[in-house]
Amino acid sequence: MTQIGLLLFPRLTQLDLTGPFEVFARMRGASVHLVWKAAAPVTCDRGLTMTPTVSFAGCPQLDVLCVPGGPGQIDLMEDDETLDFLRRQAAGARWVSSVCTGSLLLGAAGLLEGYRATCHWASRDQLALLGATPVAERVVIDRDRATGGGVSAGIDLALRLVAELAGREQAEAIQLSIEYDPAPPFQAGSPDHADPAVLEQVRRATAPMLERRLSATRRAAARLG
Repeated sequence: MTQIGLLLFPRLTQLDLTGPFEVFARMRGASVHLVWKAAAPVTCDRGLTMTPTVSFAGCPQLDVLCVPGGPGQIDLMEDDETLDFLRRQAAGARWVSSVCTGSLLLGAAGLLEGYRATCHWASRDQLALLGATPVAERVVIDRDRATGGGVSAGIDLALRLVAELAGREQAEAIQLSIEYDPAPPFQAGSPDHADPAVLEQVRRATAPMLERRLSATRRAAARLG
């Protein structure tokens, strides 16, 4: 079995996790785990509740470690129990991956130093503080590190990893089975294409959270030395 684990934590953005989960769970020979400190249900940032399937202590060595993002990531940037778990698993994993601001958690654990990586567009520049090279691409693969941009990019990331693990034909079969054929109703999915007024609205709405995230990233960078 290919052991795949996705970090489940309070106030994550659920699609960061459920998008890749849907893809990985359809891969032949995959065992997919939702991993957290304990077995109690976890509430995501928009109210959806999910239940871990394995604890840090009970988690097998993973072939693929995948870390989602979301506002709850900020609280974990200095959480030694979580960061130590990521380091232990990364040491034996074939792939260390993330979606959205999950890459900042990998960075806080010292797992992206010297690697090219991506993140949600609003926080991508913070990767440089953690020793990574920020790249404005939807999915970035650098050696055994694979990082995805914001939220919906997790599906793209997972399909790329399935192709690496099980071949392109199986990845394409999964893409077809979930009818992943994006045709967004608006061209507003990136700051390069969004109307300036919409971009400004989003920046204003997220500014307080982004400031907290930046402060946490700076502290994490100081811990890394």
